[in-house]
Amino acid sequence: MTTTSTVGTAGANSNSATSSTSAASAAVYARVQKVMSSQNAAAAKLNAALTNDQTKLSGLGQLQSALATYQAVAQSLVGGGLNAITFPPGTATASSDKTAQAATYALNVQQLAQGQLLTSAGVPSETAPIGSDAATTITVDYGSTDGGAFTPNSAAKSQTITIDSSNNTPDGIAAALQQAGINAKVVPNADGSFALAISGPSGAANSMRIGVSGDAAVGKLLAYDPAGAQSMTQTSAAQDAKLTVGGVAVTSATNTVTGAIGGVTLNLTAVGKTSLSVAPSATQVSANVNAFVSAYNALNSKLQTLQAAGLGNDPAVKQVGNQIAQLLKTGGSSSSAITALKAAGVTQDSNGNLQVDATKLAAAANANPSALNQLVSNSKGTGLADQLGTLATGFSSANGVITRETASTKIDLNNVTNKRSVLTTALTAQANALVALYTAQAQAGDGSGGGASSLWDML
Repeated sequence: MTTTSTVGTAGANSNSATSSTSAASAAVYARVQKVMSSQNAAAAKLNAALTNDQTKLSGLGQLQSALATYQAVAQSLVGGGLNAITFPPGTATASSDKTAQAATYALNVQQLAQGQLLTSAGVPSETAPIGSDAATTITVDYGSTDGGAFTPNSAAKSQTITIDSSNNTPDGIAAALQQAGINAKVVPNADGSFALAISGPSGAANSMRIGVSGDAAVGKLLAYDPAGAQSMTQTSAAQDAKLTVGGVAVTSATNTVTGAIGGVTLNLTAVGKTSLSVAPSATQVSANVNAFVSAYNALNSKLQTLQAAGLGNDPAVKQVGNQIAQLLKTGGSSSSAITALKAAGVTQDSNGNLQVDATKLAAAANANPSALNQLVSNSKGTGLADQLGTLATGFSSANGVITRETASTKIDLNNVTNKRSVLTTALTAQANALVALYTAQAQAGDGSGGGASSLWDML
């Protein structure tokens, strides 16, 4: 009984000690928390500054991205956008890019470009071997011919093909030539025999010279030297396309002609005379206006989102918003632009977004597509889309407001982060020191804590 009573008493004393220790710890931490609460203001201030800098950097990044998206659209409209090309059918087709200028050109296609076509003598079968299976090398060179002389084309690579017992049939030779990038095929003749037909690239400088070394039978079938022995027959000669554009002579190795008319690619299809007109298309002009409106509204929407997020007074957001709004109010370098745009059915609503009256736009585009196209974008860079694009470029340039504000905010963010790190370290050390002090006081039975109200008082 005595033992049991002693154990029970010891247990009670132990529980009492534990409760006392827990109470003491709670009291210590309560005192530390009370002292440390006075430091919350500095920490909260730094946290708020950190959040503000991060929010601003995110907003500036979004604004720069929105401007870049707008710039891509504006750039696609520079120079008047796509142009409509019209001319009588049958001689050529054409396409244009944004650099094409409105004008009419007289075309006279005198000769189409073509490649040389060589045809071999007939053989009984397309699958029967030719010759004695001896290893044979076929070499194809390209160049120009003049009076029988052959001048190699340094820009065209010679081709070497190996023929042996595995491919010395007409079909096998044609396949080997094709694998080397040479257009070759076996064609049937009217008498039931078969011939090898070899076509070269178009252009006068791409006549072929075919040399054969090895099996004499293969050489007798395919050898062709413009200045010597010719086993093959020339069905058509290699030649350039020849034409005049506005009276100016033009030659081209292919029937796709670039450079004769700025911004226009001609695809010649027949010999003959015709005329070609490059002019803005009413349909395309309407599409250009709608593209500008959509791009502007997307940019304006991003500005409104950033302003609503508390960045309305940020220097970059404010400057971008003000200058863009001013351009859409005054027309920038063209004081009549806004009036003309309104007449074409493009107006601004209360939120600054552009609205399009499709009926008015179609009427204006059909009445004078060139004038409306120039209003939105032109090669001088004075269209509304062009001017806004110039502003966007300036905002994001090395010395632009977005670049400056981004750099400044990153510096401030770095400073705030460093200060926050220093404060965190100091507050942690202070709290740990107070815990140690108050714990020692509690263990010594001094509940007052010595009157220390901060780390500095304690020290």
